[in-house]
Amino acid sequence: MFVLYETPAGYAIFKLLDDTKLKEIDNLYLEFESPEQAGKIVKLKHFEKFADTTEALSAATAAVEGKVSKTLKKALKKLVVEDVQNQLLVADAKLGNAIKDKLSLQCVSNTSVQELMRCIRNQSENLLSGLPKKEMTAMSLGLAHSLSRYKLKFSPDKIDTMIVQAQSLLDDLDKELNNYMMRVREWYGWHFPELGKILTDNVAYIKTIKIVGTRDNMADTDLSDILMEELEQKVKEAAEISMGTEISEEDIINIQNLCDEILAINEYRAHLSEYLKTRMMAMAPNLTVLVGETVGARLIAHAGSLVNLAKHPASTVQILGSEKALFRALKTKKDTPKYGLIYHASMVGSASTKNKGRISRSLAAKASLATRVDAFGDDVTMELGIGHRAKLETRLRMLEEGINTKLSGVKAKAKLQKFHAVSEVKTFKVATDSTLPSTSKKVKMEHEAENAPSLKKVKIEKDAEEEDASASPEEPEMQTPNKKKKKKKDVKEVKQQTVEMTDVAEEGSSKKKKKKMKQEQEVDESVLEESVTEAPASDKKDKKKKKKKQSEDDE
Repeated sequence: MFVLYETPAGYAIFKLLDDTKLKEIDNLYLEFESPEQAGKIVKLKHFEKFADTTEALSAATAAVEGKVSKTLKKALKKLVVEDVQNQLLVADAKLGNAIKDKLSLQCVSNTSVQELMRCIRNQSENLLSGLPKKEMTAMSLGLAHSLSRYKLKFSPDKIDTMIVQAQSLLDDLDKELNNYMMRVREWYGWHFPELGKILTDNVAYIKTIKIVGTRDNMADTDLSDILMEELEQKVKEAAEISMGTEISEEDIINIQNLCDEILAINEYRAHLSEYLKTRMMAMAPNLTVLVGETVGARLIAHAGSLVNLAKHPASTVQILGSEKALFRALKTKKDTPKYGLIYHASMVGSASTKNKGRISRSLAAKASLATRVDAFGDDVTMELGIGHRAKLETRLRMLEEGINTKLSGVKAKAKLQKFHAVSEVKTFKVATDSTLPSTSKKVKMEHEAENAPSLKKVKIEKDAEEEDASASPEEPEMQTPNKKKKKKKDVKEVKQQTVEMTDVAEEGSSKKKKKKMKQEQEVDESVLEESVTEAPASDKKDKKKKKKKQSEDDE
């Protein structure tokens, strides 16, 4: 079993003398405490040295990419010819798969191999006897420098510092252009003040001054390349009746020199914006599609780098750039801002005032996802940004039309319906199961209570009998007092029967019915008490009236 050990000076192939040591990796470092002990476990089989730093760099980059370099292939071919059936222990699993595909050599890479590599690294100076220590340190330092330079050159599009600097310079150029334009308008306004009101475009204003000079030359110059016919005519008419002061040739020369500077800065600004656009499309295409190159570059510059922007949540991306307003709102306990730098995006600008907050929140969420894909993705394309932009445009259109639906299209959850389970538990009566006649009183009472008719049925039957009695033609219209007494007796008997039936039913009824009966009895008792209290009061009144009559008769 062989071990492939990579060094800055070349590839070292060791032979593992004791295979059982890999099974006991917990105490493996004890076997490598001294060079003599390490020599009993591994022995140097072959060492393939690098010719120069360039060869070392190519071998290192190939190992990083999981490929087999020419130097490694040359060293392994000798090993394959000599010992075909042996295994090769490799630290990197990708490199092991590449060696297996190229040379059909079985490679092993696991935690035991990693621990063995650490132990070999501790005793590498003694195990690699042919290399001096100074040469090894020089080779490792040179390889580290060249590898770091290669990584920087390998992905120049991913260097976001260029975007940060370009955007900062673009903002500075805009400020300088505004200052210079204000200076030119104020300076030339003393000579021809009407021109500033007619020409609102800064570039057209500067080009006109550079070509014409003083307003006296306005009638003889041709401005068709710069201005439209209507504007040209207005400018010439205003020059004839201008109220400005006269200036010298030296003054107009200095003004024209300033105009040249402004035109040069403007041209450089246009070139810089194109450079920024191409660099943004190369580094962050999805973010550029969503918010534009200017807003995207400002977000990256404000965060510091693309990776830092990718680490921010969507809520932070939304208000990035409005930190002063946010802390002022938190301090004064007022509403926090809804947007920061993202407000200048074209999608937020096209939304109405009431929908700017909603669309900025949605745009920040999608921009956060796009930034993470751009920062950490391998093969980055703009498909994600195009899809998110299409969804946001449909969302904005629906918000403007007043249709409030979710962007994701997930259906609303069904409302939970409450189901009340009714317990229908029936108890089995053992006494009723017997076929013999029961002699116990309780069973008889329960049986009678079950077979007894309900109160409603008794009342219905009583009403039906009264209707039949009234409808019969044989009875006279006026009833005698004896018949009334009989009816009263019949009613009393029915009432007694109903009371007896209710007593039987109450034994099998629930506690609620007993409570209702008690409440009705209490109401009846209160009514009786009121009638009793009212009776003596009426007696007292009668006695007072009699006393008054007696006093009047005596007088």
